[in-house]
Order: sequence, then structure tokens, then C-alpha cells
Amino acid sequence: MGHVESQTEVIDVRGLRYCIRHWGMPDAPRLFFLHGWMDSSPTFQFVVDELCQSWHIIAPDWRGYGDSEWLCKPYWFSDYYADLDSILEQFSKDQPARLVGHSMGANIASTYAGIRPKRVAQLVMVDFLGLKPEKKDDAPTLIGKWLENISEGPKLRTYHDHKFLARRLMAVNPRLSEKQAHFLSRTVSRTRTDGQIEMACDPWHKIPSPIPYRFEDSRASWKRIEAEVLMIVADQGYIQQRFGSDPEEFRSRIESIPDVRVVSIADSGHNVQHDQPKQLATLLEGFFSRD
Repeated sequence: MGHVESQTEVIDVRGLRYCIRHWGMPDAPRLFFLHGWMDSSPTFQFVVDELCQSWHIIAPDWRGYGDSEWLCKPYWFSDYYADLDSILEQFSKDQPARLVGHSMGANIASTYAGIRPKRVAQLVMVDFLGLKPEKKDDAPTLIGKWLENISEGPKLRTYHDHKFLARRLMAVNPRLSEKQAHFLSRTVSRTRTDGQIEMACDPWHKIPSPIPYRFEDSRASWKRIEAEVLMIVADQGYIQQRFGSDPEEFRSRIESIPDVRVVSIADSGHNVQHDQPKQLATLLEGFFSRD
């Protein structure tokens, strides 16, 4: 069985070239799929292949990822909220949007849903419940690290060919089949001018932020969310790694969201869209309304 075919278009988002990937018929109900850190829109291919109903999936490559424009300099995270606002204005201007965010994509979508509650009808957060920063990560320490990193300049790991990258992906995630790994090695990477292969992510994303992460800022946004929220927890993913031994903190964060349902996915690491695409597709289609 082959993959459901996607098409891409390039649009202007706040002065940057943005690549938008589409699956499905333009007149079908729309879902926005938002990828995570060091990833890009083709990551959702296996989930799209498992959908049974007709949907129009709209999946951007965030700035500095995939085929969207790379800044090749430090990024400011708040730009993603404005980018999402612009994308929704272009593709869902007249109705609230249904958002699916994985990891960083869930971070962006959930904060946005609190800032613009009338613009989001339903929200799925895939394996993200906020970060758990080290207490030693104060502003002077982070700014000092940031200065050191930007002076050195970031680099990505390179691979001899796509087969080598596929083997690397399978080593990092043993749940990936050989077929999945080879697909990802070609669709979420790019070929450099020297013929080497690297992930299609601006290496400047790897520079740690100089601004301390404060969950209370996320909590303040989450409390204002009016949309229905589905929280998907991978049984071996980041939520469990960060909060599995701290049920009180887990409960406190969940209770920050007014209307939330929590569902666990079995036998899955953080990249649920790779590990259990059928389970994820089933949950999405059971959650989203089609009116």
C-alpha cells in the first residue's frame, strides 16, 4: 500500500517563505497538523495514511524547518505564535480551527489557544505537558551559555547517504520499521552542496534559549483555553519521563486546562506519529467534530 499523496505550496508568512503541506481534498473538513522541534511536516505521513474519513490536512513547516525559510541566526520563540496566527488567517479565516500539535507544535498551539481562544475550536496535544527545567537554569547562566554557543556557531550532524541516516533513525527509535525509516530519511532531510545528508532543520534551533522557561506562563495561557482539548500521553514518551514519578505535578498541570480529556497510547515513545500512527489516527477521528 502506498502513501497518501501530499502537495506543497509556498506562501508569505510575515515576510518569510513558508512551505505548507496539504493532504486531502480542499473542500473536506480542515485539520492543522503542527510538527515538533527538529522535525518537519512529512513526519505526519503515517498518521494521514491511517485516517479513514475525508479530511483536508494542512501542515506547515515552521520557520527554519523543512522547506520553509531558514533564518541562519537565533530564533525568538514568540514568532511561532504570530506565524500560526497568520497561517490561520489565510486558511481558516472564517471559522475556528482544529489543531493537532506534537511536542513543540503542542506548545505553540496550546499557548495560542489561550491567547486567541475564539480562533481554536478543538485542540489535540500530543505528548506535551510543558517542560521541567533545571532549577540551576537562571538567567545569567543561560545567557552565558547562549553567548558561548552563538560565538561558536551551531552545526548539524551529517550522513554519507540516506541509507546511513535511515539506520541512524532506527538506532534512535527501534520501533521504526525499515520502510518508515527510509521514508523519513528522504522526506525530513536535505542534501547539502557537498553531497552529505543532514536533517532539514536550521542548526540555529539547537542553540539553547537565553530566556528561562517558566511553566507559570504556560499555565496562565492554558487557563484561558475555551476549546475542547485532547491530551495524548505516550506511555514511554516525554510526559511520562518528566512527570511519571510526580503525579501531583502531572495532575496540577492537567487541571490548568478547563476542558481536557487525557488518553494514553500504549507501546509508544515521544514520536507517537511514527510509533503508533493507527492508534493516533483513531483517536483524532473520534475526537474531532465534522460539522
